[in-house]
Amino acid sequence: MSVVAFAQLLLPDSPYAMWVRGELEEYLRLPDDGTRVEVVGGEIVVSPAPAVTHAVFLAHIERAIDRAGVPDPAFPWRALQMVNLDLVGVGDGYIPDIVVVDAEVEERALASTVVRLYPHEIGMAIEVTSESNARHDRRPMFGRQVKPTKWSGYARTGIPYYLLVDRDPRQPGVTLFGEPNKAEGTYEVLGEWKFGETVRLPEPFDVEISAEKWKSWDA
Repeated sequence: MSVVAFAQLLLPDSPYAMWVRGELEEYLRLPDDGTRVEVVGGEIVVSPAPAVTHAVFLAHIERAIDRAGVPDPAFPWRALQMVNLDLVGVGDGYIPDIVVVDAEVEERALASTVVRLYPHEIGMAIEVTSESNARHDRRPMFGRQVKPTKWSGYARTGIPYYLLVDRDPRQPGVTLFGEPNKAEGTYEVLGEWKFGETVRLPEPFDVEISAEKWKSWDA
């Protein structure tokens, strides 16, 4: 399950500063088993390594983006999994399931050691929800005590598009968000699809992702 660190956890520095320096995992003495440590809304979120089914969803998405570039040598987009994303503008650090970046970003990473990416380098962030951390991926629950989520963090730092694949059996489906309002930390809904349909991402991506076999996490 995901774990959020509250005020009683005494750290030598802010969670974000320690995350940037790569010290947070070691300080928390977490096992080296794929456990992810992120800072969301200034709080530490620890998530277990994704289940195999989760990885299959990511593979479907990544292959769809790769296929879109086969007939078009000028296709600019590349899909990268599990990279460190430094949201310096809000003091958060995420590890998105997938980021879609321009080919030039990929080339720069190959040319030199790149530890993390920044929001201005991201064309689209993609998250697939898990039972342990779904609430961190969705828009905040307005009307209650509002805590920032990755949805609002992506918007506040100006990432142009956010694709959310929600496997919750109560609301399974895919939503494309865009037109970020950096001041408010909000997105507009640009498209919605049910599992079993084909997700058609518009320009500038022009990518089709088959969700024909996708199911909720209790199916």
